[in-house]
Amino acid sequence: MKSVSGDRVFLVFVLTLTLAGLAIFSSASLGLLARESGSSLSHDILLQTGLGFGLGFIAFFIARAIPLARLKRISPYVFVATIILTLLVFVPGIGFHAGGATRWINLRFTTVQPAEFLKIGFVLALAWWLAPRARQLSSFKKGLIPFVGFIAIPSVILLAQPNTSTTMLIVATGMVMYFVAGARWRDFGILIVGVITVLGVIILVRPYVLERIKTFIDPSANALGSGYQIQQALIAIGSGGLGGRGFGQSVEKFNYLPEPDGDSVFAVFAEETGFVGACILLALFVALAARGIVIAGNSSDLYGALIAVGFSFLIMFQAFINMCAMLGIIPLTGLPLPFISHGGTALAATLLMCGLILNVAAHRKA
Repeated sequence: MKSVSGDRVFLVFVLTLTLAGLAIFSSASLGLLARESGSSLSHDILLQTGLGFGLGFIAFFIARAIPLARLKRISPYVFVATIILTLLVFVPGIGFHAGGATRWINLRFTTVQPAEFLKIGFVLALAWWLAPRARQLSSFKKGLIPFVGFIAIPSVILLAQPNTSTTMLIVATGMVMYFVAGARWRDFGILIVGVITVLGVIILVRPYVLERIKTFIDPSANALGSGYQIQQALIAIGSGGLGGRGFGQSVEKFNYLPEPDGDSVFAVFAEETGFVGACILLALFVALAARGIVIAGNSSDLYGALIAVGFSFLIMFQAFINMCAMLGIIPLTGLPLPFISHGGTALAATLLMCGLILNVAAHRKA
């Protein structure tokens, strides 16, 4: 089993979260029956299972099987390809605009969000760049300055969409990888100050970001507008109590909670399974990331270690952001909950990341 999977424990966590995600998504999707036609619901479920699970597991097995040395050689080309793919959203007739953002490619039968694959290309290319330069990162000229340029490329593209939450996710992941590769605390502090400064500028020039912060500070200020989703999410989570209403028995997913199968799926799950269920789900994400870090520590080289750390952190941090947003701990972001939220592209990308982590596990130290 070890030779086939790469790491049996990590594989079990992936399969558990995937199957649990399908069940949670299916339950949350029932809330759409009160708002949309049955054919529309069937279409969403078909895309989640077909595009997400079907293509996702194909990508998972390919990512697990590809030789790590070959993956290392093609990493920069993968990054360039995902950048080009992401830029296609700005091409008239190809890009799809919705909700004030242009983040999707229109395939007619569905839409694809290329930023999900840009995250993968970024981690692979950054690991490729950092691995042979670990001893040079103490130099501003060879370390910090080119690193800032590296993360600036996808950040500018994503901010132009705009997609601020994914930008922050990529920046945070890049900083963790940079630090793990051997960067000094001095550089880490400089990056933190820089990120805070840029975020302040974004808040000033992007009204919707400022509105989300205002809503976070006082959700009741616009209870039927910008504060509606967070208030309904808190009602759903609070209604779950300790043990929940019972699986499939959520009330908020019918007509009340926006996007019950999307950004708000954690609130639906917490209402149905309560505090206990929410803690179990959180523990699964923590365990997945922790095992990924163990795999990184046992990697045969720094490139593989950085891949495992990058993807493990990215998945865990995205899950953490989604849950915290539903709990009102941080402003709403729009990031989906990995393995669970509606979106075949996001699920396929997550399974691809897990396949790459298992690939690293298969090349562990003897």
